[in-house]
Amino acid sequence: MASLELRSLPQMYFFFCCSGVSPSRSECYDKLQLEWIRSLAGGSSTWSWLALYLLTPCPQRALLSILHLFFLSLYILRLVYQGMNQKPQPHGFRHGVGMYFRVVQGCCLYLLCINLGVLLFWLVDGFQYGWSGLPLDVVVSAGTQSVAWGVIYIGTEETRKRRHQFFPTLLNLWWISAFLLSTLILLSSILFASWKGAYLGNVVVQIILYPAALFLAYVGFRGRSGIEMSADEQIEEPLLNGAEHEKTEREHVELYENAGFFSLAAFSWLDHLLRVGRKKPLEIKDLPPLPPEDSTEAMYEKFKSNWDDLKQKKPEETPSLSLTLWNSFWPLVVVNAAFAFVNVLASYVGPYLINDFVEYLGGRRRFEHEGLTLVLVFSFGKLIENLAQRQWYYGIQYLCLKVEAALTVVVYWKALRLSNSARQSHTSGEIINYMSVDVKRISDFGWYLHRIWILPVEVSLALAILYRVVGMAWLAALVAAVVTLLLNTPLEKLQEKYQAAVMEAKDKRMKALSECLKNMRVLKLQSWEQRFLLRIEELRQSEYGWLFKDAIARALQVYIFWLAPVVISVSTFGACVLFGIPLTSGRILSAIATFRVLQEALSQFPELVSYIAQTRVSLERIWTFLQEEELPTDSVIHVPAEESGGIAIEIEDGEFNWHSSDTELRTLTGINLRIKRGSRVAVCGTVGSGKTSLLSSILGEIPKLAGTVKVSGTTAYVAQSAWIQTGKVEDNIRFGKPMNRNLYESILSACSLRKDLELWAFGDQTEIGERGINMSGGQKQRIQLARALYQDTDVYLLDDPFSAVDAHTGAQLFQECILGMLASKTVVYVTHQIEFLPAADLILVLDKGTVVQAGKYDDLLQAGTNFQTLVNAHNEAIDGMDVQELFEDGELTIAEEPSGIETYLAGSELQKQASLRKSSSVAMRKQASKREDDKLETTNRQLIDEEERETGSVGFGVYWAYATAVYKGALVAIVIVCQFSFMLLQLASNFWMAWAAPAREGDTGKASSTKLILVYTALSVTSSLFVIVRSLSVYLCGLFISQKYFMDMVRCIFRAPMSFFDSTPVGRILNRASTDQTRMDLEIPSFLGSLASVSIQLVGVVVVMSAISWNVLLFFLPIVILVVWLQRYYMSSAREVARVMGIEKSPVLNHYGESIAGAATIRGFGQNQRFLETNIELFNVYARPAFLNFALIEWLIFRMELLCSIIFAFSLMIVLSFSDSIIDPSISGLAVTYGLNLNILIGWTIWTLCNVETRIISFERIQQYTRIESEPPLVIEEKRPAPSWPSEGTIQLHRLELRYTPRSPLVLHGITCTFHGGEKIGVVGRTGSGKSTLIQALFRMVEPSGGKIIIDGVDITTIGLHDLRTRLSIIPQDPTLFEGTMRSNLDPLLQHTDMEVWEALDKCQLGDVVRGKDGKLDAVFGENADNWSVGQRQLVCLGRALLKRTRILVLDEANRVGRQCH
Repeated sequence: MASLELRSLPQMYFFFCCSGVSPSRSECYDKLQLEWIRSLAGGSSTWSWLALYLLTPCPQRALLSILHLFFLSLYILRLVYQGMNQKPQPHGFRHGVGMYFRVVQGCCLYLLCINLGVLLFWLVDGFQYGWSGLPLDVVVSAGTQSVAWGVIYIGTEETRKRRHQFFPTLLNLWWISAFLLSTLILLSSILFASWKGAYLGNVVVQIILYPAALFLAYVGFRGRSGIEMSADEQIEEPLLNGAEHEKTEREHVELYENAGFFSLAAFSWLDHLLRVGRKKPLEIKDLPPLPPEDSTEAMYEKFKSNWDDLKQKKPEETPSLSLTLWNSFWPLVVVNAAFAFVNVLASYVGPYLINDFVEYLGGRRRFEHEGLTLVLVFSFGKLIENLAQRQWYYGIQYLCLKVEAALTVVVYWKALRLSNSARQSHTSGEIINYMSVDVKRISDFGWYLHRIWILPVEVSLALAILYRVVGMAWLAALVAAVVTLLLNTPLEKLQEKYQAAVMEAKDKRMKALSECLKNMRVLKLQSWEQRFLLRIEELRQSEYGWLFKDAIARALQVYIFWLAPVVISVSTFGACVLFGIPLTSGRILSAIATFRVLQEALSQFPELVSYIAQTRVSLERIWTFLQEEELPTDSVIHVPAEESGGIAIEIEDGEFNWHSSDTELRTLTGINLRIKRGSRVAVCGTVGSGKTSLLSSILGEIPKLAGTVKVSGTTAYVAQSAWIQTGKVEDNIRFGKPMNRNLYESILSACSLRKDLELWAFGDQTEIGERGINMSGGQKQRIQLARALYQDTDVYLLDDPFSAVDAHTGAQLFQECILGMLASKTVVYVTHQIEFLPAADLILVLDKGTVVQAGKYDDLLQAGTNFQTLVNAHNEAIDGMDVQELFEDGELTIAEEPSGIETYLAGSELQKQASLRKSSSVAMRKQASKREDDKLETTNRQLIDEEERETGSVGFGVYWAYATAVYKGALVAIVIVCQFSFMLLQLASNFWMAWAAPAREGDTGKASSTKLILVYTALSVTSSLFVIVRSLSVYLCGLFISQKYFMDMVRCIFRAPMSFFDSTPVGRILNRASTDQTRMDLEIPSFLGSLASVSIQLVGVVVVMSAISWNVLLFFLPIVILVVWLQRYYMSSAREVARVMGIEKSPVLNHYGESIAGAATIRGFGQNQRFLETNIELFNVYARPAFLNFALIEWLIFRMELLCSIIFAFSLMIVLSFSDSIIDPSISGLAVTYGLNLNILIGWTIWTLCNVETRIISFERIQQYTRIESEPPLVIEEKRPAPSWPSEGTIQLHRLELRYTPRSPLVLHGITCTFHGGEKIGVVGRTGSGKSTLIQALFRMVEPSGGKIIIDGVDITTIGLHDLRTRLSIIPQDPTLFEGTMRSNLDPLLQHTDMEVWEALDKCQLGDVVRGKDGKLDAVFGENADNWSVGQRQLVCLGRALLKRTRILVLDEANRVGRQCH
């Protein structure tokens, strides 16, 4: 019988729990357990009571029973209350129960069954062996829990019946409380089981129960039931409670703005988005916008304000870009720096205390509860480190996004205002590179901003800890650190040099690629694509050479700074031996822990140095761009209408030159002009006389050297080369103005657009392709004219607006627009058509940049000279044409029957030419009827396809394709083997030091000091050798793969059919060639290398921690399961956000390119501000997924590291439970040392893994473009035509049918005709009748759907495209020249001699012009050949055709070509 003299509550509890129980079956009388509890509690009565009550099984089960009984009573009271106040539930609504809810119920049943099993086990045991030894606490606990989980299951069923989307708060609290107590029971059970096999059954039961309790605790924290409304309920529910529904929607939109302190700290405001992303692929509409104060506009205004302030302080200097950024964002930087500093301090708590912890394990006691205090300090330090680091990383990425927003808009605004000379030195490809590469690089430098000062702080803290541990040996560590830093200086300079060269090479490549993509139609028509592809490949090869050198330099940097900790540790321990400082295991482990933390900082130093070099280059490039010359704002004086005196345009003594730096040369000279309001002024002259320059002087586009220009009222400008935006026809016409339906309809009629709209399936909602690629030249020009009319301005400047339309349409446009809608407006129009001159109030005749004549038509005719020469030349050209069909009284008559031409329409031979019109009319009616039928059978779709987007997880095939792209994956295997070898040698060296060194000062170690250091040095240096091999393999492997896929992609793009370019904006392709390619070159290899490194290190840490006790694995198992689940839960949203981000970047790039190309038109309409706002809005849309992309990562890592901190705390408790007789304190200390980095490693592993998956999407996107459908072969060896083919040039069309896509209607309907060699064939018809389509069929730009085209007996579909296109010549509608020289534009394939080139130039009347240029045949063409007039460009295109000397010459829009060359 136990004594009744019980002096303490623990003794009473022992007596109660264990009375009547035999020692063999009791769990309370384990002496070892009591000794551990007393040592842990330090002998205090209060601590002893708490430890006994919380850490022994009997009281724990009592607590668990009391907890469940408490919640049971509350739940019963809740049911009673609900029964008394029950409200009728609405019926008729269906609801859906998903897998989530079923898992919740399954866990409740699982816990119920396990506890019932335990109860039945003990009851059966009692029946068999008697009731005297029955553990009442176990039976009562199991019975109580069985009842409790049964009731909880009923509660979940009630939630389902009532269709609640959230579980009751009582159930949530119940689950969380049960989980916390279960965690405590599991911990104590594992501690007891570590040395007592009798408790194994209890441990097994607790482990079996724990996963379900953990999941239910998560459900309790989350609150949601997983019950979703069905489609019917979603329709009807808002009718019952619409206000609440709308309120919920508003709350979802304001997730971030209304988040509280704890929500921001834990990133809980993202929970709703993650739930949505779990159910369906996220789209842009699902992503909440940024707060107004963080919008792109706010960031731009802040930057602009600080830039202007710096400019006012020093007007003579261009403000510093870096200083402006600092002034704009320094408050965010300072706040972020505070989080970074706290994180650094918290990260050194472990290394500082590890020596004390090892000494405590060795038996040293300095104060009561020292063990628990150390555990609490370790755990609290990890928690603070996690919180501070997450806020630091989140804040710095938010800062990076704001910097990117500001600089993107700044570069765009600058590009809109560049002068002509500055524009010549910065091509559109370079400007896009500034935005897509340089701005991104500058903004991403925020990641490394704090590393500049953190590194010295971390080194100082490390040295301070080393001084505390090893005394004066810290000096050796300092010297070693300085030496390794100095070794990096030459590599830093090399890196800066290589980065500058890489960016320069990238600019050249992007410029050339952009030019090729924009003019791909011309390249294919001329069969030049392979020549220009070779040029792109050569430029990429040059870039690749610099990237290769940069990769070597980066690999060396990584090697040096992975070697740094080895050098520092060897130097420190060697100094200890030299100075006679005793090396104990505690000191060694403290130093190793310090080196491991310092290693992280030093390992980031190479990347920091590299990024500093890259950022300097990018800052310099953008700063140089920002100080380029702008169009002066005062070159044109805008006079209010009431002060103009009736004068709309006035130029006095105007001297103008496109190159303002050349003061001798004049583009326009001696210009004196006064145009009254409401006048019609025609401008005419020969090619290159200055007509377009005169309009540009009125717009302020051409630099003014002298004189004054005054304009009264608003202006509208129609350029000679049509500039059309990607988008709907209606949007192009309205051009930012609100819809005025009456005006809009009248303009459609005036510009002859109604019949075009009828032809288009979507009418005025038809999507126009990039640069108007799906519109004819006439359609683009008429849309452009309609845009000008809709603006309803005071002054209209029209640069040859009728050159792209036929004579009849031109006359109609002139009548309806110039003489009709613009009758009261001031109109200045350039024209080559003499028939439009008589209606002008004033005609200006220009020659060599001077107005040589001015007056009315009749007056100028009588005066003779220049104007008479122009008119006579026009008449002679008309009379000299060998025409057979003339217009008489508006009717087509046949002058004489053409010989040698047999014409068939729709397969019916025309026996008599007199029946031409009748048969044509019948054929047209049949064709129209057929087109209507085809339209009904066709699925309506716009020309521009939505960007291809993968959904779901990135497949294993993508990673496998990347890994095996070069050398069948051998380099990847080398990387993994080297990393494993490095980790094992590092682990062996640290284990050697901990094991061989004495545990306490004064003890004898297992090896001498010299041997200790020599073995450690050998292992460490050998491990570092694997680093250099791994680094070289990572960077070179990544570069090889990047090069291979770039070449594959660009070759596929150049071999793609024209339909691909018609439906794919250039910006979308350039996005892959710039942003995605940069990630392939630099980021993906780094992240994959980091992933291999940290994941293998993580395996090493788990192995070391498990070495002290297998029980640690029991903690890892549920945590790893939860971590994997969290990562999968996160990735379902994160990968879609990354994909949306990639897609939304393309419109920004596309808008950049379009705006740069149409800058003159934008300025001419005064639309700069609207386009700036559009750019801001597009970036705002892109910023939404970009912001969430990094916020979601922080959400995940915060939870990961929190779980790791729990594992670390449990591991410390396990270590404390051991005595030094069970396990060596040095080995325990080594495990704790490695465990200090556990949260960092898991966090970095998951973060790197997520970044790899989001970055690998760039590889996935490039891979998409390596699978583009190709055109037919360029050459078919067995079907090559004779070298002299075609010798005659006879073309036969036999039942030719053609459609642009398999789903589109036929455009050509069974055409049969023969064109004999030597004949001049004119093809006429209305816009959309198929004229250009016939040309595309001849060149096989689109493959025939039926029928044949036979040239000199050869079916063109049976030979290679190169053989076909090189034997034909074409002069396209729009004159297209490439950046380079005159010779390279005339003869890109270098097939002709200089004499032949000069002969062609003389024939097209350009010989004298070229001889007058500097360089002659090497005269330079700028981007788009803007330094040559449109007429001169067209003459160059004519020269190409003459040089080619083929038997078949095609002129697309011959009338336009003739006018432009006139």
